[in-house]
Amino acid sequence: MGTTQLESVPEPKYWHLKTVLSEALDSEFSVGEILPNERDLAARFGVARATLRQALEQLELEGRLQRRRGVGTTVAPPRVGVAVGTERHTWPGAASDAWQPVDCDQAVPPAAVATALETGADELVHTVRRSRMSHGQPVAAELLYVPAASVPDLTAIDAPSGPARARAVLRELQHLTLDGQDRAVELGSARADDAKELDRLPGSPVLVVTTRFYAAGRTAALSVATYRADTCRLTFGDSPDVEIHHDPERQAS
Repeated sequence: MGTTQLESVPEPKYWHLKTVLSEALDSEFSVGEILPNERDLAARFGVARATLRQALEQLELEGRLQRRRGVGTTVAPPRVGVAVGTERHTWPGAASDAWQPVDCDQAVPPAAVATALETGADELVHTVRRSRMSHGQPVAAELLYVPAASVPDLTAIDAPSGPARARAVLRELQHLTLDGQDRAVELGSARADDAKELDRLPGSPVLVVTTRFYAAGRTAALSVATYRADTCRLTFGDSPDVEIHHDPERQAS
C-alpha cells in the first residue's frame, strides 16, 4: 500500500485517520504484529505526530491496538466474549471452561463475599486464583471463593497448594448439583494487583463480573472476574466462547 495523503475532510482529521489506520490493520497486519514507529506512520499518512497519537489512542480505546511496555504498539487480538444471561449453567472448572488455575490458598474473604457465602466473619474459605488468555495475552483474572462446606471431601494431603490445589477444589465442586447461578457486571478501574496480572496500568478500565453459584439452597461459590475492557465484549445467549471479530460484516464464530 503506497503513501496515503489525507485531504480536507469535514470530520476531525484524527478521526478520519483512525478509519484509514483501521483499514490498514485489517489488510496489512496480523494479530500481535508491532506497528512502525510514530515518525514513520506520520510520514506515511502525511499528518502531524499529535494527530497520529490521537488516532492511535482512539484505536486503543476501541480494542484494536495494545500498547505493551517494553514492546511497543501491537495489533490486538479479537475481543473475547463475556457471556451474560446465558442459560447454560456449569461449575467453574468444567470441561468447556477456558480459565487456567494459577493458585489456591485459604484466607478470610472480603466482608461482602463472606456475607454472600454466609460464612463467619473470621472463617477461612478456599480462594482459587485463575487467569484467562487470548492469543498469548492475559485478558482476565478471577478470584473464586469456595467455602469448606462446599468441598467437604477435599484433603490437604493430595494437593496442599498451588495450581494442583486449585484443580482439586474445582474437581470437588463438580460433585455438587448446581441449582443455578446469577451474574452481575459493572465497569471498574484496575487495582494495582489486577493491573499487574493483566499487563495494564493501575486505573485502566475493566469489566468486573460477579457470579454466584447455588447448590442445596445456598451460595456454594462466588466468582469475581476482572476483564480488560479493551479486549472483551459482553455477549448474551448460550455461547460463552464467542469470538468477536472487528469487522462487523464477519460473523462471530
